[in-house]
Amino acid sequence: MSANRPIKIGHLKKSELEEAGRIVRLAFGTFLGLPNPLDFMGDRDLMTPRWHSTHVNVLAARDGDRLIGSNVVTRWGSFGFFGPLTVLPEYWDRGVAQQLLEATMAVFGKWGVRHTGLFTFPQSAKHVALYQKFGYWPRYLTAIMTHSPVAESASQAKRGDAPAVLSALTRSQREVAIGACQRLTHKIDRGLDLSGEIRAVLARKAGDVVLTYTRGVLNGFAVCLNGPGSEGGEKTCYVKFGAARGGVPERFDRLLEACEAFAASRGAVLEAGVNLAREDAYRRMRARGYRVAMLGVAMQHPHANGFNRADAYVIDDWR
Repeated sequence: MSANRPIKIGHLKKSELEEAGRIVRLAFGTFLGLPNPLDFMGDRDLMTPRWHSTHVNVLAARDGDRLIGSNVVTRWGSFGFFGPLTVLPEYWDRGVAQQLLEATMAVFGKWGVRHTGLFTFPQSAKHVALYQKFGYWPRYLTAIMTHSPVAESASQAKRGDAPAVLSALTRSQREVAIGACQRLTHKIDRGLDLSGEIRAVLARKAGDVVLTYTRGVLNGFAVCLNGPGSEGGEKTCYVKFGAARGGVPERFDRLLEACEAFAASRGAVLEAGVNLAREDAYRRMRARGYRVAMLGVAMQHPHANGFNRADAYVIDDWR
């Protein structure tokens, strides 16, 4: 980085997507100490699907014409989160991440979201301290959990218990279902809206949205990402977000069952995150055989519960 050439922050260009993805792998792989840092996340793509989504803004840091870092800023209605925020290792500790965060706060301000958050490494004092400069406070851990539901697939197939999915509905039925999803999340946290994620997965055919009903009433839904070029890749069914109506905890069990059936139908391992403030949701996942693969910490601004609460039956992880 030239002493006379300031780093500039702008929007990531389509032509930079491949390099941005490489930087994500290199940065995380280096931090985690992988023998080959570029092996991080395997065939999963956290950048391209998000860049193409209308509810996402991807920021870029450049040294001259060279891309040196990026940050993905996502809006779920009244809630926003950012990440992955990554910088080329040779530019670490030079203030690049702070510049990206300053631009990120401007995006949140323009959107008018009332609650924002991030997922980071709880063991990294440097990461936690950086985000605290911007008003974020570490709260409960978030567990990234995995489950291999292949054993259930044969019996479910024999019973014809294929889960209901959004892609199987007509266009008008889809709109009704998306509206029901929006009302469900609004009851969990005012203004929380996953319509952007739902429409993005349908547009890119990068998975599907699993739906659970009782007598025609939507009880739960989950955005399940799987397939080439998706955030889950070919071997993982990544639940980007899932939620069940409160009041009857067994509704969450039925949603998990549907997600497991969907993953099994694709021969994939299920991956789902849950914040440990949602104690009953976490315990129910553990009781079904989910194992913790990684822990992160949810940092939030303002320092409030949001939808990381004991009565919330929500799956997500803000990566």
